Parts: sequence; structure tokens; C-alpha cells
Amino acid sequence: MQDPLVGQTLDRRYRVEARIAVGGMATVYRAMDTRLDRVLALKVMHPALATDTGFVERFIREAKAVAKLAHPNVVGMFDQGADGTYVYLAMEYVAGCTLRDVLRERGALQPRAALDIVEPVLAALGAAHRAGLIHRDMKPENVLIGDDGRVKVADFGLVRAVDTQTSASTGSLLGTVSYLAPEQIGHGAVDQRTDVYACGVVLYEMLTGRKPYDGTTPAQVMFQHLNEDVPAPSAAVPGIAAGLDALVARATCRDPQGRPADAVDLLAEVREVRASLSRAQLDNEPGPADTIGEMSGAGSEDPTSVVSRPATAFASEPPPAAPARTSPPPQPPDGGLNRTSRLLLPPPPPDEPPGVPPGAPRGKARGRRGPLAVLLVLLVVLGVGAGAWYIVDGQFTKVPAVLALPQAQAEKKLDAAGLRAKVTQDFSITVPRGEVISTDPGPGKRIRSNGTVTLTVSKGPQQVRVPDVRGRALAVARKELKDAGLTPGTVKQDFSEDVPRGQVVSTDPAGGIRRSPDTPVAITVSRGAPVDVPDVVGDSVTDAQQELQDAGLKVVLAPEKVFSDVADKDSVATVSPEVGTQVGTGDTVTITVSKGQQQFDVPKVTGKKKDEAKQILQDAGFDVRVISVFFGDTVFSQSPDGGGQAPKGATITIWVR
Repeated sequence: MQDPLVGQTLDRRYRVEARIAVGGMATVYRAMDTRLDRVLALKVMHPALATDTGFVERFIREAKAVAKLAHPNVVGMFDQGADGTYVYLAMEYVAGCTLRDVLRERGALQPRAALDIVEPVLAALGAAHRAGLIHRDMKPENVLIGDDGRVKVADFGLVRAVDTQTSASTGSLLGTVSYLAPEQIGHGAVDQRTDVYACGVVLYEMLTGRKPYDGTTPAQVMFQHLNEDVPAPSAAVPGIAAGLDALVARATCRDPQGRPADAVDLLAEVREVRASLSRAQLDNEPGPADTIGEMSGAGSEDPTSVVSRPATAFASEPPPAAPARTSPPPQPPDGGLNRTSRLLLPPPPPDEPPGVPPGAPRGKARGRRGPLAVLLVLLVVLGVGAGAWYIVDGQFTKVPAVLALPQAQAEKKLDAAGLRAKVTQDFSITVPRGEVISTDPGPGKRIRSNGTVTLTVSKGPQQVRVPDVRGRALAVARKELKDAGLTPGTVKQDFSEDVPRGQVVSTDPAGGIRRSPDTPVAITVSRGAPVDVPDVVGDSVTDAQQELQDAGLKVVLAPEKVFSDVADKDSVATVSPEVGTQVGTGDTVTITVSKGQQQFDVPKVTGKKKDEAKQILQDAGFDVRVISVFFGDTVFSQSPDGGGQAPKGATITIWVR
């Protein structure tokens, strides 16, 4: 069908010329910017999603995030806007193909070519990481290779800031399952190292032509991500250098702490490994592309590729169709008979004895008994063969794959295979409620034809109800939260007119909300009703204590007195917290008693010249008043007298003559 947007002009500017690709959130078109007369890529959100504010926000977030990254290996972002129900991004158009196209056509790449691609990819992601952004959906489909050989990273549609919380408990997994890091699957945590993991998987796929994990359902692939290390590329393609094995192992370490901190660090390690490789190691031939592709399924769609889809959609996805063979499967030299059948067949009849002409009549007995004997031998062989087959293989079957299927569908599939089902339940944050988490025996394992398979069915994420601890003392509230399987979180204090001091005002999440076990619960404790600290500076200690206590505050007397220029001796010099500060009822206020003004020694300047005397007194911190008698220049008297004391800044009068 003709795409309705092709031939249309969006926002009176972008003329849509052709459809390039269709994704889960949007369709990408080649378009012409009629204002600037240039070709660009137009990414248009599906109209059905444009009514969802969450999708629109993610769309706009992509535009803003990529606009920050002025990097030659990042697809440039030109514009963002909306025209009716069409929300769009205008981006750089890269004429060429994707890395997925290259892998589908060629299979495994030479190490030199793989490193030539992964280095600019890491440079682009490094720029994003240093800008505080995470891509979260690195895969070959998002690596564009231009006709001029330039490599660019595209589709920042799942980009997030590093400090943004993400959770897998919402029932959705963001990203493509084959490239998800274990911590994304386990508890939804992402940082720069999740992009590093995905790049390690992409490097493995380029070196081997296959993904590291096989599976017909997303659940099977996720299980392997969580429980198995990515195999060494050299196990699939002999001749790959040990340095490349180590590089892939470090980038895909299941423990995030064991990976490079971000794409910049991984790029440095890639360049270091590349410098250590010989020309022969860099040009190692992985083998014919068709052989690698047949082993890896590189030419087929990935049954585990799911981008921003609800986890409940995993089970409904049918397994991929088997690729058509171009030639009949090879047959064993015995014509397909198994080893047991070959051993039970009789030896071939002996050659005719010499001297008997061909076609000469045989003896009468042989002529009568020959066909009957052959028939009996064949019946015996068939009976023995059937018995041997039954003993060796006939009474067994294989457990069918039922992971991630709804319970009823899984039981029906087992019943069709002649097996009984025993159901147990367990919690899971990755498998939706009612679907199969695991089987015992596992999928593909041998089991007697009438055996029992234990199905472990998901009860969904385990959740507990947050207890209502309002009005409880802090210690009691903490205990109740722990008893409920939750973690007491940060404690802050706030004023409350209604809740007495020291009791819980509220929690976050609030009481009655359901959360996963060990979820931190923040607690707000009452400081009591707000009170302004009254001004008691200069009051007597007794009066100050009474006024503070009347305001609902506790009073503590500081052990040491202090000098004060504003309070008389033995009155209140200072209050802590300061006067006017808002505190809670029952808070403690400390008052400090004054020792009066601090006294300093007055220098003796009688007998000195006027100017010298003034300088000495000013250096000591006093003001000076000069009274001259008979126009003299020598100090003959001073007040206060030298050797006495006066407060700092006091005026010293000197008489000169």
C-alpha cells in the first residue's frame, strides 16, 4: 500500500519523498527541506502513539539529547516539531547501509574491519557519556555506514541522563534483548557501562557473525545474559587473537564493576589491543560468509529483538521460520541408518561359488526355502531393531520449550507431548504474572514419554504493602518498615502543627502503597510547631530562661561567659540559634552570659611628643583626644592614666604643653 505521507509536505517545509524504514515507535522517511534545499531523514512518530505523552516526551528528549552532541560520528539533529497528529524529528540523512546489513551479507568480519567500525562507534558513545547521556539501545541496526565509509551512531530514542532512575519493575524492558546488560535485565539499572556491554556484544557479533546467545524466546536469551559469560570469539572462529578474546570478555563482564567505566575507556583499550596485533592477526579470515551466516542465523530476523515493548508481548511472539535450504541435507554413508540398525542387519549373502554359471538353477530346497527364510530374517531384524529403538530412545521424549508462555498454553503444549505438568509459583521482575519462568527438566532435556515436568509460573514482581507509620516514634516506624520487608530510608525533619515532635509525619512511598521488597522508604519526622526564637539579648538570665520556656523551648546555659559590647555584665550576651530563627517546639536554645566589655591596657605616654603618643594609643586600639596648653608639643598628662584599662575603642585624652 502507498504510504499516505509520501508526497506530502510536513510543517510547510519538509517534502516526504520515500519511506526508508519502519520501527516500533516511528517511520523514517527521506525528505527534502524546501527552505534550505537539502536532503534529510524525517523520523515521524506513529500517529497512534502521538496521543501518549510519555512517547512524545521520549521523542523530544531524543532531539534535545542528540542536539547536544556535535560529534562527527553521531547522526546530526536539525529540527523537531509537529504537524497535526504527526510528531517528527528532522535529522541528517546518511546514504549507505546499517551494520546489520553488512553482517547479513558478509557474516563475520576480519578483525581489522571490526575494529575500524567499533572505534568510531565508541568515539560517538564516549562523547555522549562525557555529556552525561546513555544510549541504551546499541545494536548493529543503529550503526550506519555511509557510502563514503563514515560510521555514525543513530537512534538515540531511548537516551537517558546518567542520573535518571530507571526500573524494570514497570513491566517493560527498554532496549533490544540480545544486547541488554545483566543489570538491565535483573533490576533495570543503567549507566555508561550498559552501553559498554552492548558494544562488547556487537564486537563479538562482528568477529564471529553470530550473537553470543541463542534462543527462540526473549526469556531464554535473558536467562543466558544473567547466568552465562559471553563466550570467547575464538571458540567460534579459530585464529582470532587472544587480545580480542580478552577485550570482548572485559567489555561483556557480567559484573558492571569489571567493565571499562565508559566508552572512552573502552576505546582506549581497543586501540591498545589493536596496536598489539600483527598484520596477520588483523587480517585473519573468519571463513566463508555463507557458512558463518548459516551457523549464526545472521540472515534471519532476531526472535529476541524487542524495543520498548511490554514484557507480556514476549510470549506471543512466534518462533522464527526455519530458513529454506538451497540443497538437500547431507546423508550419512549408510543411507541414514543409525548405528543400532546397522549392527542388527545380517551380513550380505556370499558370492556365487566358482564354476556356477550366472542364472544357473539352484537346488530345489534353496528354491523353496529362500524367500521364506529372507522374510523371517527381516521380521526378526525389524522386531529386534524396534525393541532396541524403544529401549534406547523410544520411551523417551524431549521437554518442549514453554518458557515465557502463559500457564494454560504451556500445560496444553506438554499434554500434546504426552507429558504431565506440575505447577509451582515464584516471584519474578522480568517474567509477567502467569507466564512460565522455568521448567524442570529444562527445555530440550530427555524425559520419559509419560513423565512429569515441573512448571515454575511467575507471580509477577514480589510486592509488599508499605505500613502506615504516621504518628509512630521514629524507632518504632523503622522496626515496622523492616518487619514488612522494606528498607528504612533517609530521615528528614519538618514542622507540623498537628503531629507532636519526634513522631512520623509521612513516608514516601505513603502507607498502603505496594512496592518491591527492600525498597527504601523515606521518613519525615515532626519538629513540632514552628517557633521564632525570641530576642532575649541583654535580659537577665532568669528573665531570658522564663521567656524561652514560655515559647515551648528548652534552655541550656553555655558553660563559658563571653565579652560583649552590647550586653552588660551577667546579662545574656548571645542566643543560639540566632534571634528570629524558626525552630520547632521542644528544640533546645543555648544562651551565653556576658562578661561585660573586654578591657585593654592603656599605654603610658606622658613625656612623649604629641604625634608619637597619638600613634602609640591608636595602635593599641584607642581613639585619641589632644588638648594643647601654651602651644606645647610634649604630653604632660593623660586620662585614663597609663597602666590602667579601658574598652577597645575608648577615647584617651592627652594634654600637651
